[in-house]
Amino acid sequence: MTDPVATDPRLLRIATRSSALAMWQAEHVAGLLRAAHEGIEVELVALSTEGDRRTDVPLSEIGGKGVFAKEVQAAVLDGRADLAVHSAKDLPATTPPGLVIAAIPERGDARDALVGRRLDELHPGDTVATGSARRRVQLAELRPGLGFAELRGNMATRLEKAEGFSAIVVAAAALQRLGLSGRITEVLDPEVFVPQVAQGALAIECRTGDERAMGRLSVLDHAPTRRVVECERAFLVELGGDCSLPAGAHAVLLDDGGLRLRAVLSRDAGSPPERVELDGDGPDLGTRAARELRARVGGP
Repeated sequence: MTDPVATDPRLLRIATRSSALAMWQAEHVAGLLRAAHEGIEVELVALSTEGDRRTDVPLSEIGGKGVFAKEVQAAVLDGRADLAVHSAKDLPATTPPGLVIAAIPERGDARDALVGRRLDELHPGDTVATGSARRRVQLAELRPGLGFAELRGNMATRLEKAEGFSAIVVAAAALQRLGLSGRITEVLDPEVFVPQVAQGALAIECRTGDERAMGRLSVLDHAPTRRVVECERAFLVELGGDCSLPAGAHAVLLDDGGLRLRAVLSRDAGSPPERVELDGDGPDLGTRAARELRARVGGP
């Protein structure tokens, strides 16, 4: 096993997926680190994950969102890297033993986006491509009669496939970060179309007890973003689910200092969604929302 302590105290190695978007995210964090710490050196450790390799099957069939994270996390745990940068929405609901989310930088756009037709231009019989059950149940509620197709692959692949459908749905932040905002037809209001938990946010993990890495990362942590992301992740923890579950949550800061959480949940991909809007604070708000929605859809 690689020595988990870097030989050069100025060097931080970032484990990341090798997709264009993941590399942008890792380079972004590297830039934040260089700006915050004079003389620091940052090296990227690009990895291929099972989720990247197996684009021919739905995520729910190969282990859910963890297929994008576990190999990147393993590189930190075994010492090949000092930290891992993830799209926070791809992280499983619970952090593996030995790792800690040391920083959550300021969040980007949390909204979903349509490429192709606008929402009000979609009619019965039109086909929308998305690999997300959350997106499908909300679209079916808003525009009855739509057909759906699976959509996997990196962003370039998804955009190439978009021509074959009435529309595709992707995270707005992904297109923005890749300089592809011009492909967005419409961004969807999170008050109407609830995003995935932690969508638009980045999460940076390091080894538990790695004071060197944690000290470097602490200045990147954006307290308001951490508050809303931890609230949303508590919603998912309570449900015990991942991206295969038709569920989403989006928290915002209120003027009085509290939080407002909008959340959505369906029993399955073919059932209409239930929605809730609650005010409160902390992870308990996410837990309460999950329990209320689970009771409504008849879950345990």
